[in-house]
Parts: sequence; structure tokens; C-alpha cells
Amino acid sequence: MTRKISAILSVAWMAAALSLNAAAATIELGNEAPWYFSPALGVVDFEGDQEYSDGLFLSARLGYDFNDRWTFEAEASLAPLIDSNRVSGRPAPDWNDTQILALALDGLFHFTRWERLDPYLAAGIGVMHYGEEPANGSSDNLLLRGGGGVMYHFNDEWAVRADYRGILAGFGDSPNANAMFSAGLVWNWGARVPPKFVAVGSPNDSDGDGLTDVREVEIGTDPFDPDTDRDGLTDGDEVNRYTTNPLNADTDWDGLSDGDEVLKHNTDPKIRDTDSGGVADGHEVIEDETDPRNPADDLMLIELYIPFEYDSAVIPVQSYPKLDVVAKVLQRNPDARARIEGHADRTRKSGEVYNTRLSRRRAGSVADYLTGTRGIASERLNALGYGFSRPKEKNDPIRGNPMNRRVEVYISGATDKTIPAEEPASGPGAAVPVAADK
Repeated sequence: MTRKISAILSVAWMAAALSLNAAAATIELGNEAPWYFSPALGVVDFEGDQEYSDGLFLSARLGYDFNDRWTFEAEASLAPLIDSNRVSGRPAPDWNDTQILALALDGLFHFTRWERLDPYLAAGIGVMHYGEEPANGSSDNLLLRGGGGVMYHFNDEWAVRADYRGILAGFGDSPNANAMFSAGLVWNWGARVPPKFVAVGSPNDSDGDGLTDVREVEIGTDPFDPDTDRDGLTDGDEVNRYTTNPLNADTDWDGLSDGDEVLKHNTDPKIRDTDSGGVADGHEVIEDETDPRNPADDLMLIELYIPFEYDSAVIPVQSYPKLDVVAKVLQRNPDARARIEGHADRTRKSGEVYNTRLSRRRAGSVADYLTGTRGIASERLNALGYGFSRPKEKNDPIRGNPMNRRVEVYISGATDKTIPAEEPASGPGAAVPVAADK
């Protein structure tokens, strides 16, 4: 115990001496974001003659960079489940788990504060509260802390850190020397600021995506992120090479990201149905397993825009002729099967679970009509609901989009792909509900 206490006092003395030297030659802080937040996970190592076993703890630190040498850091640590420890000569305490809370204020002396590798010494004071009072001490102890650590800075905003703190708890006849080891993250909020443009030299391209920072600000992309919409293509390639929308991962709303269309499937990211076979590229790839570049293998697609009442799956009578078109195709092709997909639009208040269920009910109503009214065998039909997960067009946050409130019928195995005359005409020109779904 004497050696551990001596080591802790030595580290604290070294940190105090360095603080006097630093105070004599304070250097102006160059960091414009001096505050940081640092969560961490660690292990507390109790001295062997204490009634507490070693255990995990969580900590949260709030730091302030006073200058490029000194940081002041407040820390709160919680060890939620510490077991009792049998001490030689005494019976084990009658508790299994307890909580230990520690609060501390440290001063950190940095050797190379804003280099990528940032080692430092630390010294401070604190208080520790034990959930179970030890037999030979108080449930509250003042702390003297000393130690150090190192940060590794990825950039001005983010870093990782590892720390050691030796703790001298209690200053009476039997002080305890404990230790805390931890590892965590560091976030300097405010460090990531928009670029300041200066008309000197060549235009700046902070993220290296082929667009200048000025141009990215104009079009709304992130000048610090080379792929703002996360579609697999850089913002520069989308604007300059493919002329796709760098703010929309799926420019043509076909269900495939622009990057997958270009890099995996060799389809046109600006055309929903590259082969003009009648089915969107995404449905061919994801559901049908057909070739989105070959129109001959496309399934038959019949889109039904049925004016359902708000929050209802009851098919209006005036929409029966639209469903009869589907029934005629299936009757003409007895070996064909139909996949009936319900879709909804989305507003700012739309609920995912609600709309998925509603679209499934509406697809089921179409299947029930074909089965009960037109005699199509139920095993030839499969009704599914996708809610608002597969839009055809962009939704308005207030009004949604009626083009996305639809039922799609995909027919496979048809030899006669002639679609009978529609009475009345279906599709985008048909009546659609005015009010958006929930």
C-alpha cells in the first residue's frame, strides 16, 4: 500500500510543478472550440484490504481548454454494480451489489495538445460516495487524484483517449490507494465550422469530391462530406459526370441507389425503367430477379389508383372496372400469378407502422375482390403492404403525393400480355384521394 500511495503522490507533485511553469508562460489558445465532452468506460481497481471488489464504471467528462497546455476537466463516474470483497480477518459484507459515485475536478497538462498524438499528465481532487458504508470507514471520502493519459485526434472534432488515475481516498490513519483505468471518445463541439472562403489561390475543395466548397454551398451539399446523400457516388461525380441529384440517393425513385445503378447494375440512375419494359429497375432487381436492361423479361404491371376513403381499405364501387382489368388478364392466363403491392404516401406526421398496415389492408381488399367477385383462386394471389417505403415520386411534407398512394399488380407467367381496355381508364389520370393518409 505504501508504494502505491507514494506513486500517486509523486505523479500529483509532478503535475503541480508543471502547472507553475505553464502559468509563467501562458500561450494563447489556438483552438476556436475549447469545450469538449468525453464519455468513457473503465475499470476501478480497489486496494486489497477494502470491502469492494474491482468492477466496471461509466464516466462522463466535460473539459475546457484554458490554453494549448492546460485543460480543466470535470468528471462524474458511476460504478453501478460493485460486489463485496472478503477482507482477511473479517467476515464478508452482507451485500452483493452496490453503487459507487465519484465526482472530480482535474487539471490536465498537455505536451503536444494539438498534435495527432496528445499525451498529458493529470492531477486533481474529488469525492467518492459508497452505496454501502464500509465497516472501517465512511460512506463519503475525499480524493486526491494523479495520473495521466493520451488522446489520439482524428481531426479537430473527434478523438479517442485512454486514461489512468491513481486515487488516494481518505487522509486518516488508514488511507486507501485505488486506481481507475478507462478508455473513451472525445467530441469538441463547435470545432466543425463552415469554411471561410478567401479569394486567394485556387478554389478550395475540403472533401476532395471534385466540387469547390463554394459550389457545394450553392447546391446544398456538405463541403466536408464527399458523398452527401450516401448513395455510393461522390457529389462531384453526380453533378459533373452523371448529372444525378447529389441530395437524393435515388434520383429516379426506382428503388435502387444511384451508386448501385451505376456501379453494380449498369442501369440509368435518371430513368426509373431503364429498359422501358414496364417495371422499375428496383423491382426487377429486388423482387423479380429479372434483368433491368432486358425488356423481354419484365413482368406485367398494372397500376391501380383507387380513391380509398381516409383510413379505409374499402374499394369504392366506381373502381371495380379497374380491378376487372386485372381479373381478365388472370382469366386469360390460367397459369399466371399476381403479386399485389399496396403503397402509401408520406407526410411529416406519417407513421411507419400505421401506413404499412393500411397499405397491406388495401392490397388485401384487391385480392379479396378478385377472389370473391371474379373467382380467381386465392393461391394465385399474394398481397403485400410496403407503406411509404417505396415512393414513385417525392412526397410533400404537408400534402404527401397522390402518385405514391397506389396499388401495383405484378403478373408473372402470362403468355398473353395484352391488357384489356380499361373502363374507366386507370393510372395517373384516374381519380385519386385528395387527403393524404395518416
